[in-house]
Amino acid sequence: MRNLAFYICLSCLPIVGWGQEISQIQKDLAFLSSDLMEGRQAGSQGEQLAAVYIQERMKEMGLSPKGDEGGWEQPFDFLFSANPHLKDEDKEKLKARNVVGWIDKGADKTVIIGAHFDHIGYGGFGSLAPDDSAIHNGADDNASGVAGLLAIAERLSGAEGINSNLLFIAFSGEELGLFGSKYFAENPTVPISTIRYMLNLDMVGRLNEEKEVSLSGTGTATQWEDVLNEVNKDRLKMKFSASGIGPSDHTSFYLQDIPVIHFFTGGHAEYHKPADDSHLINYAGIELIADWITDLVIDLEGEELSFQKTKDEKKSSPKFKVTLGVMPNYAYSGDGMKIDAVLSDRPAERAGLKDGDIVTKLGHMEVTDIYTYMDALAAHKKGDTVEVQVKRGEEMVKAQVTF
Repeated sequence: MRNLAFYICLSCLPIVGWGQEISQIQKDLAFLSSDLMEGRQAGSQGEQLAAVYIQERMKEMGLSPKGDEGGWEQPFDFLFSANPHLKDEDKEKLKARNVVGWIDKGADKTVIIGAHFDHIGYGGFGSLAPDDSAIHNGADDNASGVAGLLAIAERLSGAEGINSNLLFIAFSGEELGLFGSKYFAENPTVPISTIRYMLNLDMVGRLNEEKEVSLSGTGTATQWEDVLNEVNKDRLKMKFSASGIGPSDHTSFYLQDIPVIHFFTGGHAEYHKPADDSHLINYAGIELIADWITDLVIDLEGEELSFQKTKDEKKSSPKFKVTLGVMPNYAYSGDGMKIDAVLSDRPAERAGLKDGDIVTKLGHMEVTDIYTYMDALAAHKKGDTVEVQVKRGEEMVKAQVTF
């Protein structure tokens, strides 16, 4: 790849802003979400460039390669089409790669910490700005997770009291269907039976003032909730979700009977749009989460987790014929469904709903959480006009929504 070494060297230079040197997390995230990466779509040149950058950063920290054939990468092929009804022979064959770094403690057991580094390129499939062909840089989704992953690797590389081997994996192909994590889970570079648990960072760059974080997979081990509460010490406002099934890479490991946790700081209006850029990131929030997960890994060295199956609510979630056009706040733990962001030119915006509104009733159904909200949506079809009730500050507001 032409100029690759030049770009990598540039990324290692001290970056200063307003007279102050910025953190390594900012450097990593800014590089991965820059236009040079062209949106990091799986199989693209930008994805390859991002993979090399991640390898270079892992080398700097003293990690060892644990991909295929002693290298940093685990290449994989997959078939993809935006049309799910196409036969395999008519789908596009793509080649992508996971990046795998290793801290070898000579132990019998291994901990995996992962984050996907691909995004959706110039838009198209998966974009919520379908008519905009600008680069979708994916600063929060998921340069934030990779920056957090690298920060955790740096912290744990010099930490005392770690007896498990540590495997740090940057997955590709997540946006197109969890292809990279599925490939690793089925073709692991360490025996699958030796993996103690898997932690997944996906969209951890928008920690809000309340420090709300959604932790999914808390039902995949009987000890998770007690351990998480013990480590937290009121640093984060945690919202637990038991299911091991969800739209991110932890799912691939849960399906291999491995305890998992997915860390997520919430949705926003820039999700899967060109506007998901680095200037909107809460860097201090990523630092806090990286410190928190580092403490969790150290604390878990004295704990054996017992895997258990979960109800997998998301796997059997209702089918929707309509959408309200909002980004829910999955970390919200109060009554109702809190709206992180109202999307433009959608039913919610046309009805006058606002960011921060809490939906308490949709049509004839009470909304007490994200699941009753999904049930309420599933009860309607295109063209229906229903009343929606929201809490806005201390005021209750009613509006008419037409789907």
